[in-house]
Amino acid sequence: MADPPLLALAGIRFHLGDQTILDGVDLSIGPGERLSLVGRNGAGKSTLLRILEGQPIFDGGTRFAQPGATIATLPQEPDFTGHPTVAHYVASALTDSLGPSDYRVEALLSEMKLDGACQPAGLSGGEARRAALARALVAEPDVMLLDEPTNHLDLPTIEWLEATLSSWKGAYVLVSHDRRFLSNLTRAVLWLDRGIVRRLDKGYDAFEEWSTGILEREATERHKLDRLIERETEWAGKSIRARRTRNEGRLRALRDLRKQRRQQIGPTGRATIEVGEASQSGSLAITARNISKSFGGRTIVRDFSARIFRKDRVGLIGPNGAGKTTLLRMLIGELAPDTGSVKLGANLMPVVIDQRRTALDPDKTPWEILADRNDHVLVRGTPRHVMTYLREYLFRDEQARQPVRTLSGGERNRLLLAKALAAPSNMLVLDEPTNDLDADTLDLLQEALAEFDGTVLLVSHDRDFLDRLVTSTVALEGDGTATEYAGGYSDYLIQRGPRAAPAVAPASRKEKADAPAREAKARLGYKRERALAELPKTIETLQAEIARLQSALADPDLYRRNAADFQAKTNRLGAAQSELDRAETEWLELEMLREELDS
Repeated sequence: MADPPLLALAGIRFHLGDQTILDGVDLSIGPGERLSLVGRNGAGKSTLLRILEGQPIFDGGTRFAQPGATIATLPQEPDFTGHPTVAHYVASALTDSLGPSDYRVEALLSEMKLDGACQPAGLSGGEARRAALARALVAEPDVMLLDEPTNHLDLPTIEWLEATLSSWKGAYVLVSHDRRFLSNLTRAVLWLDRGIVRRLDKGYDAFEEWSTGILEREATERHKLDRLIERETEWAGKSIRARRTRNEGRLRALRDLRKQRRQQIGPTGRATIEVGEASQSGSLAITARNISKSFGGRTIVRDFSARIFRKDRVGLIGPNGAGKTTLLRMLIGELAPDTGSVKLGANLMPVVIDQRRTALDPDKTPWEILADRNDHVLVRGTPRHVMTYLREYLFRDEQARQPVRTLSGGERNRLLLAKALAAPSNMLVLDEPTNDLDADTLDLLQEALAEFDGTVLLVSHDRDFLDRLVTSTVALEGDGTATEYAGGYSDYLIQRGPRAAPAVAPASRKEKADAPAREAKARLGYKRERALAELPKTIETLQAEIARLQSALADPDLYRRNAADFQAKTNRLGAAQSELDRAETEWLELEMLREELDS
């Protein structure tokens, strides 16, 4: 006899205005089940997790929870309100807690390299994510509901989380854009599509073929439906299926590009890369010769050389703080190397996709963002009707005239991609573009980047996305070395060979708080120790300034009142964000050095 479910929903309905989000959802979660919850951005995945958690927000239906079953959640944006320290926040998940000094809290924070005495407001994005994960894990609940757990995590931490969940005894439901993560961890799929949930009792690898089969069967019966339903199912099914079919041709082209790249990349570990003629790949975009960069006495990049051609797609990988953004900024000419040289190709026009979404006025509509008061948008020199272009990015017709603030995080990222990819450019620079994007949008982004006629530089922790797209991978290992490998992430693992197991996560602030302070000062030196003490204040000041600027720029009337002030604040926001990134990187590098010396 099967075990009774820990959680079950029957006939759950949820409406947002006149839009039906959940339309009679039935599902159950049994002990030890490993489920992925998938669906398009805006389909209602986060809403469904909130209902499973126990929030009484649904309009109809019933929720059942087995008496005594414990449930933990990881929201996309954790709320630290009322928690003075990280340890207090994590301990709040324990009903029998002894407080922040509870041995379970201390053990997990130590394992995740987090400082329990730190104030949550001072956490970076990655640290905040790890703190929220610690809170979900600490009580060893019967069911965990994890919403985008890999966002802001670097590859070593993602691999640690995979190992932790692989040995987890309880049940969990994962919402994630990371296909490799879902494939490695889940054994069944819940597909939320047009308000209902279908279940596949196979791993995520079987989902695409199964869901495509369902959409194909629906397509054959489409003539029985009214025209509105016909339009919706065609948009949700046929166009996506056709896109995936076209991807097969792109993957063949990708293999050809990787073959060319192997001919250009010299033996692993060589400082100067020997290359052949670039006629097949087009004009030379970037030439880096023996570039190096150090901050605070720590070498971030040492003696790196590369030649990057038009139509190359180069992925940058490495743990947080390893120097990916530093190398990226040197390659595009934003940051001068300490030694060596970077030469950019003639007429290079880079476009950087702003994942902070500051380029989007929340009170404007997608139509206005792309075309202002016109009907057409110029897409790399070719006029396109704005509605046609928005549909390619999976927006419904009615969303074109709705304010940006009504869009989900993934939908806003789609709009940013649409705006950036429409601009005239021969180089795209993307820093973690896959956060908040669903599988269909990832397919769309992969397609757009594969068809792009210029060069792509990409920082990402999404292993599957890297394997599908990039022609070469630059790996920064955190010790100053940056090495280029042909192919994607899986190719990098094969070529690199075995290495020591990675650290669980970036170094913490006070992992060795009991080490004598005078000894640490003597080892670090006066200048580094002073920088280590002053940088947190600098970071806090910059964070406060960025918050003030973002608040001011959110005023929809600012531009009309004072265009010069709007532009000045926009420019200062970009500069402050760059300064914050540099300060956080320098602080992390100094802290890692201090802890290495203390160990």
